[in-house]
Amino acid sequence: MSGISTKPYLLRAIYEWCTDNGFTPYMSVKVNGAVQVPMEFVRKGEIVLNIAFSATSGLKMDNDAVSFKARFGGVSRDLYIPVRNIQAIFSSENGQGMVFDDVEDTLDSDAPVVEPVKPVIGLASVSNKEENLVAELEKQEDTKETQKKPEKPSLKVIK
Repeated sequence: MSGISTKPYLLRAIYEWCTDNGFTPYMSVKVNGAVQVPMEFVRKGEIVLNIAFSATSGLKMDNDAVSFKARFGGVSRDLYIPVRNIQAIFSSENGQGMVFDDVEDTLDSDAPVVEPVKPVIGLASVSNKEENLVAELEKQEDTKETQKKPEKPSLKVIK
């Protein structure tokens, strides 16, 4: 018997946990043709999005996709992210959340997924905080000129 993936339920649970504890939920997304995000903010095929109530409008997290409106540079944009493209959801304040290891497998395959996707169960720790994300974007722009490789935020699974 084929069931619905647990991933969208876990996404909603971590989002609710962040909100209930006064944390700011962030989502890491692998960008491809199915994702609708502002491409000027995509770095190395990924984007990290603030999905807090105060940063979004009309947030809808269903079993297939996450959609909402958000402002980028003062301009309201419609965002659409298929659940299969979400790599992680975490709190910016303490880095706790969940990392999903199924993203590459589902993106590389054109065939429909028959079996439910199994996410990694555990808490994640994010090495960079919210302030560092802004600094990271500025650093990436500066490193284009100097040809240095910018440091990437890294996720570590905590058991």
